[in-house]
Amino acid sequence: MTSTHSSRPQASAANIRKAVTAATVGTVIEWYDYALYGAASGLIINKLFFPNLSPATGLLAAFATFAVGYFARPVGGIVISHIGDKFGRKPALILTILLMGLATVAMGLLPTYQSIGIAAPILLVLLRLVQGFGAGAELAGAIVLVAEYAPANRRAFYTGLPNAATLVGIMLATLSFLVISYLPEEVLLSWAWRVPFLLSGALFLVAIYIRKHLDETPEYVEAMARAEAKKHEQQVPLGELFRKSPKEVLFGFLSVTGHNANAYILSAFSLSYMTNTVGMARTDGLIAVTIGSLFGIAGVPFMGTLADRIGSARVYMGGALFVLLLAYPLFWMFDTGSLFWSTLGISLGYGIGFGAMAGAQGAFLTNLFPTRYRFSGLAMSRELNGVLVAGPTPLIAQALVGAADGRPTYVAAYLMACCALAILAILVIQNRSVHE
Repeated sequence: MTSTHSSRPQASAANIRKAVTAATVGTVIEWYDYALYGAASGLIINKLFFPNLSPATGLLAAFATFAVGYFARPVGGIVISHIGDKFGRKPALILTILLMGLATVAMGLLPTYQSIGIAAPILLVLLRLVQGFGAGAELAGAIVLVAEYAPANRRAFYTGLPNAATLVGIMLATLSFLVISYLPEEVLLSWAWRVPFLLSGALFLVAIYIRKHLDETPEYVEAMARAEAKKHEQQVPLGELFRKSPKEVLFGFLSVTGHNANAYILSAFSLSYMTNTVGMARTDGLIAVTIGSLFGIAGVPFMGTLADRIGSARVYMGGALFVLLLAYPLFWMFDTGSLFWSTLGISLGYGIGFGAMAGAQGAFLTNLFPTRYRFSGLAMSRELNGVLVAGPTPLIAQALVGAADGRPTYVAAYLMACCALAILAILVIQNRSVHE
């Protein structure tokens, strides 16, 4: 594992707070946008954009459009992380927020199938691609920004905060749908569904203002100064990444698998499963996800602090192991149809499982790569996994439930397999670093 530099420049407390604010506000928007679309996929997208399909097929089509955004994320990650490593963290993070915010607001203005026919789902897919392109480097950039400002002995805590912000975004998106879900269905499907998408515009403007007034990270400025002094080091960051750290990219990619499977089952698939498969009331499902998110928001900084004390790899593996053991009990709790048990299941998945993996992941991944191509390293590790695991997980989960005649057997096994793969990857990269 690539170690961090002991002589890294130290930032002031004010600059650290500024960086954390800039990172977390953008991350809130990213995950508000994605959770918003995830909730909409399970509840209304099939009715608005695929009304000519059967309910089950329409739901699969809606989750497929959710997954489509993830195919653009690695491309966005490559392009924007290159900008971040070559020209600075600040311009890259401004670009990500512009693309995501404009795409989400445009979704709220999009005509439905009833108005323009097949052009509606086509435009929806195009906007998902733009949204995914922008999001491809958002969280990676936020984590890198905070990591390069934070004190080395507090890196896990501070880099956990953007990951905690993902749950703030999820909670805000879920709450917005909870509010409009009390409206009659004809009102919800006619205009009310647009309101949560349009509200993203306010968050977008705040984030742009904050990021425009952000300074470049001291660690990045120092690294670029060293590269300027040694012209031969001025290479394309992505090429240097795959030439010098291919194993770190591979095992970083694999380590995120359990986290992504858990996060997207909880944030995007659980609501659909509770309402469409189990038959819970839509409002009960939204309440369960909202309350569970609060436990995750509290759990991430706590686990980040623990990771600073005992090591990010240990906490990361502990979170993956917990989710592996929780997989079958989680769906048993959903299958009760009880608001209490469903809320407890999501709270455990978020508070302990997500909390541990998200709290430790930032420090674990940033320590794998040196400053000059760290942004590219994180973006590739996270976003390549996003294409294969994060984005398709709700679609895979829905298909697995259908293959099991409505039972959760296969989807729970899928979650366990993803976590087992993550544990193995963390163990291998740790063992490799010890022997180097």
